[in-house]
Order: sequence, then C-alpha cells, then structure tokens
Amino acid sequence: MKKLLQPIVVSLVILSLTACKHPGKELETVTSNAVENTDDIAKDIFTDSYGEQMEVAVNHTKNTISVHLDGKTYELKKNEDLPEYTASNAEYQYSDIKGNITFLKKNADMVLFHHKHDKKEQAASKMASY
Repeated sequence: MKKLLQPIVVSLVILSLTACKHPGKELETVTSNAVENTDDIAKDIFTDSYGEQMEVAVNHTKNTISVHLDGKTYELKKNEDLPEYTASNAEYQYSDIKGNITFLKKNADMVLFHHKHDKKEQAASKMASY
C-alpha cells in the first residue's frame, strides 16, 4: 500500500499543478480611431446686466459658432457681409461688435441676450506715455 501511495500522491500533485494553470489571456490591442481635433476654438462666457450667462464657442477653422443659452444650444454660421464678427442661421443672429455682444431672434426682432463691454476694464489697461 505504501508503494501505491507515493505514485498516487505524485500523480495528484502533477495533475493539480497542470490543472491550476490557466492559459494566459491574450493581450487585447485597442486601436483608437480618434481624430485629432485641430480646430481653432475660442470659448467665452458672458454675463448680462440681469445676471444671465451665455456661453459662446467660436470655431475659427470652420467659421461656425455655438451659443449655449438657457439650456439650449444654437449653431450659427459666420456672415462675411456683416460687420466685425456676426453669425446667423434662419432664426437667430449673434454679433460681437467692439465688445458688445448681442444675440437676437430675427423673426421677432427680440433681443435674447445683450452684454455691454466695460470701458473701465479697457481704461485700466492703458498706460500713460511721456
């Protein structure tokens, strides 16, 4: 019986070692097809006299603008015919003329947002020259 015990124990050890070895997982290679964003985008947040905020993202590469106001996002295209930076679509118009930001609904001639440029900030940055 002792002669049979040793080969049985050795075979059990060998079986348990080989049974516990799991084949290694193959490494998964994830290739991302993410396109690098090379657009020139400028983002600003403006506050009007009532405390409402409007977020503006200007894409200079595509000449588009995204206006986020009151939980809605409006996509507009730049107009080359109008002065300074003006963008519009069929219903809305955005303009940035000398720092005065205006967002209006064209059909109703209703101003939805107006931000007036502070002249105090500009005057503080000027330096006297002698």
